Amino acid sequence: MSGYEFPLKELPAVTRGPRVERRHVMLGGSAYWGTLVEEGADAGWLRLDDGRTVDPSTVTHLPPVSPSKIIAVHISYSSRSLETRNTAKPTDAPTYFTKPTTALNGHGGQILKPADCQYLNYEGEYAVVVGKTCRNVTPDEAWDYIAGFCPALDMGLQDFRDTDQGSMLRVKGADTLLPMGPGIVKGVDLFAQTLRTYRNGLLVQEARIGDETIWGPHYVMADLARHITLLAGDVILMGTPCHSRSVDPGDVVECEITGLGRLAGTVVAIPAPRASALGVGHPPTDSPEVRRVALGFDERVPDRFKENYRAAALKK
Repeated sequence: MSGYEFPLKELPAVTRGPRVERRHVMLGGSAYWGTLVEEGADAGWLRLDDGRTVDPSTVTHLPPVSPSKIIAVHISYSSRSLETRNTAKPTDAPTYFTKPTTALNGHGGQILKPADCQYLNYEGEYAVVVGKTCRNVTPDEAWDYIAGFCPALDMGLQDFRDTDQGSMLRVKGADTLLPMGPGIVKGVDLFAQTLRTYRNGLLVQEARIGDETIWGPHYVMADLARHITLLAGDVILMGTPCHSRSVDPGDVVECEITGLGRLAGTVVAIPAPRASALGVGHPPTDSPEVRRVALGFDERVPDRFKENYRAAALKK
């Protein structure tokens, strides 16, 4: 298997069965890890590490990671590049930004939209979870450092594009803007899966991962680990397909990846920050650049996404 070629000629061990899903949940005021039961009478239930079996719908899901850092690829799907750059490959090599760990959120959590921000965009993605310390590896070797994958929503307050475009700090780093889960999965052929994002139950993004991937996670990990040591639990977000758009309070946003699971979050309105009323910091803006990213290029995305997005606004 060549570390630089995609699609892969051979499936690495982390993408071969059996399927294993680990979840981190809160039950009775305490946090527990558990493994989803795959077969038998208890299939679909969560077997906690203390031996108890519980219905996942009765527990609060916590983020299934505890990273030292979160690194995100700007663009790694061909449809996203075609929409935003009008070319199938945005750059010669991947480029990145970081999100603070305080952005983490669990499955079923609330995604906060401040009253002074207009544009909170969804981006359905899959996350790579690092399994052990990784530094100075080749793409071939990088697969052995992956613990698994999980659905993620890389939400973004696009109102801060004008001031934070270089860092993406407030755009992508505000509290609650990274729901992940329900769990970490290994033993599934990631590249045979389809990623779908829903707004109020209606499909607004879709891509077969293997068909649209520009750089696989092995390439991205090897690229990052040239200069940055990746630690166990670290998260790499692998980008989104076309049609990232803004959502409103009351909207339920979901990212489903076949074989991995379905992640959900509800957008909730909160007051503008107190310091903003005093004129502290750069205010949110509604500029041509903000609208370019937040509203996208409708002429370059499938009609079904646009139609469903508009219909979903009426469903709350």
